[in-house]
Amino acid sequence: MSLSAFLPDAINHWFALFIILVSFGTSVISASLGLGGGIVLIAIMGLGIPLAALVPVHGVVQLGSNAGRSFVQRKHITKWVLLWFGAGSVVGAIVAGRLTLEMPENLWKFGLGTFIILITWMPKPKFGKTAKPVVFLGGAFGAVLTMFFGATGPFAMAVNAPHSHTKHGVVATHAAAMTLQHLLKVLVFGFLGFAFMKWLPLMLAMVVSGYLGTIVGSKLLDKLPEAFFRKALKITVTVLAIALIGQALFAWI
Repeated sequence: MSLSAFLPDAINHWFALFIILVSFGTSVISASLGLGGGIVLIAIMGLGIPLAALVPVHGVVQLGSNAGRSFVQRKHITKWVLLWFGAGSVVGAIVAGRLTLEMPENLWKFGLGTFIILITWMPKPKFGKTAKPVVFLGGAFGAVLTMFFGATGPFAMAVNAPHSHTKHGVVATHAAAMTLQHLLKVLVFGFLGFAFMKWLPLMLAMVVSGYLGTIVGSKLLDKLPEAFFRKALKITVTVLAIALIGQALFAWI
């Protein structure tokens, strides 16, 4: 039995193998730098996976990746931040779910590419010691963004990081917040009728390869020059974002 028998008709086996390897590599990035891997992953997946499947499948893969990190660091989670951010996320996910499925594919690709470039190159917002209602609103807005664009880690980090007093607290709370948002996203898409089962073998393979990447990335964290990887990351995601925008513009011409 060939590999294609375990894949949906919408994707060929060579691209499937490629994104399984990409899941490993992007998990190395996230484990080494704290975030960034999800943006690279969805940008690459967007080049070969249909719109209707892209955000839900990416959500499952990122759910597995962030759940592992948050479990390991669970003692360091800033619980009140997770509570208020999570409550806002519930509201945002419900509001945005139907809109995502109804957005034209080329408009979505153009929006995704533009969004990736903006969050990669624009200065990250500094919210400071914000009150609980602002964290709630951050969760709601972040959930809307993640339903449309899939990877919104930098925004969530900007909202939540000021409220954790240690490096481990920042990483743990961010991972837990992303776990919750991706879980909500998966539940909403399931409720709206997305057929997760036909993508299950691919998603499981990507989760496993992502977990292996997390292990490798954690070991490399103290050895690799961070400045080099951050610069390479910016260049990589920018090229991929331009490719997505180019696909959309070419279809409109």
